[in-house]
Amino acid sequence: MRIGVPRELEPGERRVALVPDAVTRLSGAGFEVVVEPGAGREASFPDAAYGESGATLSEAVWDADAVAKVRKPTPDEVGRLGSGQVLIGFLEPLSDPAGVERLAERGVHAFAMESIPRITRAQPMDALSSQATVSGYKAVLIAADRLPRFFPMLMTAAGTVAPAKVLVLGAGVAGLQAIATARRLGAVVAGFDVRPVVREQVESLGATFLDLGIMGEETAGGYARELTEDEQRRQQEALEERIPEYDAVITTALIPGRAAPRLIPAKAVAGMRPGSVIVDLAAEAGGNCELTQPGEILEREDVTVVGLTNIPSTMPFHASQLYARNVSALLQHLAPEGELALDWDDEITAGACVTREQVAV
Repeated sequence: MRIGVPRELEPGERRVALVPDAVTRLSGAGFEVVVEPGAGREASFPDAAYGESGATLSEAVWDADAVAKVRKPTPDEVGRLGSGQVLIGFLEPLSDPAGVERLAERGVHAFAMESIPRITRAQPMDALSSQATVSGYKAVLIAADRLPRFFPMLMTAAGTVAPAKVLVLGAGVAGLQAIATARRLGAVVAGFDVRPVVREQVESLGATFLDLGIMGEETAGGYARELTEDEQRRQQEALEERIPEYDAVITTALIPGRAAPRLIPAKAVAGMRPGSVIVDLAAEAGGNCELTQPGEILEREDVTVVGLTNIPSTMPFHASQLYARNVSALLQHLAPEGELALDWDDEITAGACVTREQVAV
């Protein structure tokens, strides 16, 4: 089975779907890999490294049996796909139905990385988690860079500097990574989540669990259930009262395919100390903060609100490395020993597939 790896065309996207190490492993598992020249350059993987790993460098990546991407294909790229070809990537099936329809019209077997079932067997393929790890880590670095004060406590000849206080909203993969990173940098950290089951995880990282008296259940997919309007109102009121205690707030509450829940009202931002920072990792879905502008960094009430999108792409080397492992695991699941064998009764294969050549009867 031949795997094609094209350059990403999305503006600002610096990741690549497969890295040289992954190519080596796939080659040993019976796959052939064709990489478009320059595909890995932005992620610090030169063409020479792909050549040494056993990949073929060629423009003919769209002629392969399967195409591995990071972002969804453009309409022109979809036109280069044929019936029965396999496509793997973040395809946005819940937010871009028109794009999925174009793939369906071409008869493509399209597998969305965000649709991988959250089951134990599929953990090696869980790209949402791997990229959330990158986002959580980088969010803390952004906050530390923007905050006009130290993160750790410092004892100097000029006196003692108190540590920064950081609040992380949402204790999923990104949130837990943010908590761990902020703790490593020496901040005093608190974490909040409506799911009581994650309290132990927050505390195990050395953070304090912020109890606002509002709790919800965890869904089968591991996400928090949507709060009622009354619960959302009480949550915002409680956060409005507590947020001014913190120098930096990192928000991570996000469910794929839905608008991000509003956690921080504008009034809460107005109550924060001058110089405080909010890093909103849910900016792509509208943001957890009322003032967030997707793709922008702005100052309101002397508070910096960071709404940057596609944070994993700002750390393309390791983000690509992790993503490539996810893609490799899925490829080896779909094509054991390098031969495509799609089992539509399999939970992973059926769950990740968003279009296919023909529907099994």
